[in-house]
Amino acid sequence: MRAVLAPLGLAVAAGAATLLVALVDPGEPGHYPACPFLTLTGLYCPGCGGLRAVHALTQGDPAAALGFNPLVVIMIPVVVLLWGRWALFSWQGRRDAGKVINPAYVWAFLGLMIVFWIVRNVPFGEFLAP
Repeated sequence: MRAVLAPLGLAVAAGAATLLVALVDPGEPGHYPACPFLTLTGLYCPGCGGLRAVHALTQGDPAAALGFNPLVVIMIPVVVLLWGRWALFSWQGRRDAGKVINPAYVWAFLGLMIVFWIVRNVPFGEFLAP
């Protein structure tokens, strides 16, 4: 039972953060700090629009969420799947519970994130900007 505390703790923290974003609109100025990368460079980072995307999802508007940050929207089910696998492995007492991600997938995601980061900041990728 002790091994399940880490995945459950993370689920509670993620749920609380999602509830906060659902209740406090990130689209209204003054509620959340500005993205430091955007402030310093004027360019969008891969996470820009992520809070607004999560807020839109909690309000039942997936189309708006995709407009704010499609990478975040696409990654939410992946993260939930990985969390579920971690929780299951922990519940079963498997020793490899913390090693649920193949390094090749991590590198592929990092490559995708870098491409997304670049494309959303060039003129032909304007549709990816939040």
